[in-house]
Amino acid sequence: MKHPYYTMNQLMHEHYGKKIRKICIDGGFTCPNRDGTCGSGGCTFCGERGAGEQLDASKTIREQAEAVLNKAPADSAWIVYFQNFTNTYAPVDVLRARYDAALIDDRIKVLDIGTRPDCINDETAALLAEYAKKYEVWTELGLQTANDRTADRINRGYHLNCFLDAAATLRKYGLPVIVHIILGLPGETLDDIRRTIRVVNAVKADGIKIHSLFVMKDTVLASQYLRGEFTPISMQTYIDWAIEALTHLSPEIVVHRMTGNCLRDRLLAPDWIIQRDLILTTIDRRMAANGWVQGCFYDPNDCSM
Repeated sequence: MKHPYYTMNQLMHEHYGKKIRKICIDGGFTCPNRDGTCGSGGCTFCGERGAGEQLDASKTIREQAEAVLNKAPADSAWIVYFQNFTNTYAPVDVLRARYDAALIDDRIKVLDIGTRPDCINDETAALLAEYAKKYEVWTELGLQTANDRTADRINRGYHLNCFLDAAATLRKYGLPVIVHIILGLPGETLDDIRRTIRVVNAVKADGIKIHSLFVMKDTVLASQYLRGEFTPISMQTYIDWAIEALTHLSPEIVVHRMTGNCLRDRLLAPDWIIQRDLILTTIDRRMAANGWVQGCFYDPNDCSM
């Protein structure tokens, strides 16, 4: 069944005529929200390994790339994804050395950098623009929500204006912007989701990653959950809100992800997030049954933030 939204797989077939796979890299970075630069402890939902609980940090960057590429078919195509923590949070010469350490094979087509808006400036954007002469370069910015009160509540460490500035800087250098948002953040409602989507549309994002908030063991959010201070949304609510997001999202924005991942032995709640296929199938079928597709309720004139 074809998804009723514009998927990354569709984009890659348009660009390369085939599926393109991802090599996730732990680049050895930290985060300004952990080392005291703008805060400590990180976002409340973030674990000690950031978004890379599954990565082998004992290997060098090159070894991580080689572990995948040495077993890959000669005609395969790959995205190198610097995933863990903040992958523009270092001097430019350090960034260059670490990116180069992974870009070791002509089968690599995309350099994908996960980072924070407060770690984007002209110097880092200019470096990424250099790589864009040879590779597709994607910069993934963690927005999560457009609501600054929620941002403070989850200890994000920056406000909406910082995200808008970072997106504008990347645009100035001709770099695509992929935005991360989370549904089900503490205290948020459907109105917050709608506003966040309006912001994503307003900055003319190239891509979006969407998932629900889940509780990982040994995080601040886990402590809040165990004290009864936070209750995850249900699968039904997530599906409803995800459909609301998709139907109001510009049809030109590529949907890179619709579910989140967590190692099962690290997941505290909710259990339903591991049912990825059921979540995606339910979204697809409900949208199809109603004749809805991505952007069917999108209003290009409504960019109020």
